[in-house]
Amino acid sequence: MQVSFLQTIVSLFAGVTVIILLTVRWKLHPFFALLIACFITGLGVQLPFEEILKLIKNGFGDILSKLTLIIVLGTTIGVLLEKNGATQVMANYILKLVGVKRSPLALAITGFVVGLPIFCDSGYIVLNGINHSLIRRTGYAVAQMSISLASGLYAVHCLIPPHPGASAAAGTIGVDFGKLILFGIIIAIPAMLVGHYWALYAGKEKQTNTINVKEAEKKEEDIKGPGTAVAFLPVIIPILLMAMKSIAGTEKESQNIFSKIITIAGDPAIALAVGVIIAILITKNRRRVLPGHLSSAVEKAGAILVIIGAGAAFGAVLSATNIGAHFSEVLNLRSLGIWFPFLLAAVLKTAQGSSTVAIITASSIVLPLLPVLGLESDNAKILTVLSMGAGSMMVSHTNDAYFWVISKFSNIDIRTMLRVHSLASVWMGITTMLVIYILSLFIL
Repeated sequence: MQVSFLQTIVSLFAGVTVIILLTVRWKLHPFFALLIACFITGLGVQLPFEEILKLIKNGFGDILSKLTLIIVLGTTIGVLLEKNGATQVMANYILKLVGVKRSPLALAITGFVVGLPIFCDSGYIVLNGINHSLIRRTGYAVAQMSISLASGLYAVHCLIPPHPGASAAAGTIGVDFGKLILFGIIIAIPAMLVGHYWALYAGKEKQTNTINVKEAEKKEEDIKGPGTAVAFLPVIIPILLMAMKSIAGTEKESQNIFSKIITIAGDPAIALAVGVIIAILITKNRRRVLPGHLSSAVEKAGAILVIIGAGAAFGAVLSATNIGAHFSEVLNLRSLGIWFPFLLAAVLKTAQGSSTVAIITASSIVLPLLPVLGLESDNAKILTVLSMGAGSMMVSHTNDAYFWVISKFSNIDIRTMLRVHSLASVWMGITTMLVIYILSLFIL
């Protein structure tokens, strides 16, 4: 059965439009929106109903077999560090290191470090008390401090596993998690700094802070966290293990016993499990609080996994349409190269608001196009995932849940949010993509 390029494009456009309309206008959960899009796109290219159903099941199962442990364990680390006070300990240490006079930068760095295992919205809420206490002590504007913190959290959320978007894209495209984390951390630093400096520049106008700062400080003091050194361990150890595995290499015939140990310990699931064990050990009153914390983590991870699975199902349907072959015959996508994943993710993010859904959907579309784009090498695939992460940063505006978390918890008016946060997300995305492009000139 031969399907024309026009019919394939119209079907793809219809599927993506349905995702955006259902999630934005009718507030339908992305899981159902993605499943509906599978059938709309599949039927549009004349795939049999039974074939579509089979593709959905296979796509769902394949991605979950790769990511379930990683997402659940990564989410567990984040929840435990949030509940046991380790995030506050890390934040206070970074503040002392950088200095109160440079509080906005300290908050950006804090967001960057704390955000490695914790989702950006949860991280912002957890660190909100520290943010407000510093606003009163330093005299910086609310927007300067809050958007600096938000930028640090946002940079790592969009680029680095175990965050769901980057993890799903890595599983779909097929990249090494350790290398992706190393590249992602390096590339996320300029993004964080750009967001921070834009906040300092654009957030100068002071607005009335009506939040009860004393209450925020009281809540901060109520949580007695672990010691400074051990507070960082659940974050640092998994990253080091995965990085060591990537550096050691995986060619079995050349491995000695030490390399084999590193290869096993550096597997993302094992490395994150080590982080979970450390996070459990530094949690006080474990017998009483641990069951509730672990249940919360699993429930949170489950909600993410169903979206990732549905995104992979959509990708499986797209692959069956031979979209890559159609594009290669009609368009010269190779000229766009690494910019195409970025632009696609940026359009999806701006349209429907979720960075995670934007990356998952974009990776499903990009996977069959990798040969056409000239992005088939291992390094190219890593940069492809990161370019989609850069695109998923922009533009964060009123359809983004994170936008409202920042606005409501820091009492920032919408006009200021659009001027400071939304534009910060644009500069962060563009800066990240420029760094990726420059890097691609040397390693591709």
